[in-house]
Amino acid sequence: MHYSEAAIADRPKARDATEVAARSGWRAEPSQREIVALWLLTCVIFVGGLAFLTNYFDLVFRFGDSSAYMDVASAIRRWDFHGLMVKQFWGLPYLMAAISRATGMSDRSALLLVSFASSLASVVLAYRLWGGWIAGFFAILNFDWMQRSYLGGAEPLFVALLFASFFAVRKERWTIAALLAALATTVRPLGFFALLGIGVLLLWKREYRRLLPAVVIGLVVGILYVLPFAQQFHDPLATVHSYYDPHTQGGWLFGFPLYAIIKGTLAEGAPWTNLVLSFGWIFLVLIALGVMVWDKEFRQYARAHPVEILFLVPYVWCLYAYNYPHWARGAFARFAIPTLPFVLIALYRWIPKDRRLLWGLGVVTSVLAASSAVGLVNLAGLVRHATR
Repeated sequence: MHYSEAAIADRPKARDATEVAARSGWRAEPSQREIVALWLLTCVIFVGGLAFLTNYFDLVFRFGDSSAYMDVASAIRRWDFHGLMVKQFWGLPYLMAAISRATGMSDRSALLLVSFASSLASVVLAYRLWGGWIAGFFAILNFDWMQRSYLGGAEPLFVALLFASFFAVRKERWTIAALLAALATTVRPLGFFALLGIGVLLLWKREYRRLLPAVVIGLVVGILYVLPFAQQFHDPLATVHSYYDPHTQGGWLFGFPLYAIIKGTLAEGAPWTNLVLSFGWIFLVLIALGVMVWDKEFRQYARAHPVEILFLVPYVWCLYAYNYPHWARGAFARFAIPTLPFVLIALYRWIPKDRRLLWGLGVVTSVLAASSAVGLVNLAGLVRHATR
């Protein structure tokens, strides 16, 4: 279902010659094939640029939480958790370990395979859910999305499972939708809101025969996930408790909206480019939220797709209320990745719908995302070294 034609409560098709003309030439909505080609372009530019500047595979190991995920995947394969620090959720490492065990590839290669495949799947699912323009801009706008897609991270797998769950909901395949949402929760905990949304909708519709399997699936996945922690660490909620830090958060993971963002900005210095990027995303999502509340067409969309909104509303609240000053602002753009399609839907009428712009931005953002991955302050030195 394409957002530009019918995603908002069966929005009418083009009514005048101007809108019909916009469907041809460079203003025609991108096809799925073109969206895949755009993704491939960003991938080649990003990975090729980094490979030219530095040791790409060494950067993968040093980037973000990649090394931590590799350590967990290795421990899972050996089923030996001695000395392992529990931090991130383990849905991604479980999949990495399974792939590594089945194919013999390294944990790093398994991480990259999952991240690349999940990123591409997410973009294709975004096309199926919301159409070419939403999928295209989703693929290229967020630097953190590209970095986690092409250097490794949990976000691509989480988003792929989340979008697949939304797609299954639209097809009314409730059991599959619940399974996908439950698996997404093992990757990033806030995926629980999608699972909760499915349950709330089925309960509201009094679809008890469909609700029961969904609840059972959620419970089974949850129990299977926490059992190893209970056995190995004597704490079934070890990954949940790893987010708890009473010394830096006052004992609460979530607090007053914007408080930690402001506190972290005032207490910790950051380059002006980082501040501009972070607050650009903070204000963009806030503006989109205002449009969502007041725009009639978005309210129609919300009524047509309640599970997506039941996920979005608490997720956005958590996004702004995250009570860890060190991450609340600096990691906002990364945390906001699952909300981006809804931001684009809210601002859809103002999105410049020109495929030349889409491709041009894809090139620019790929270069900027790769530059950000190595650090802008290091870029000039890396270029000089690479061109010697």
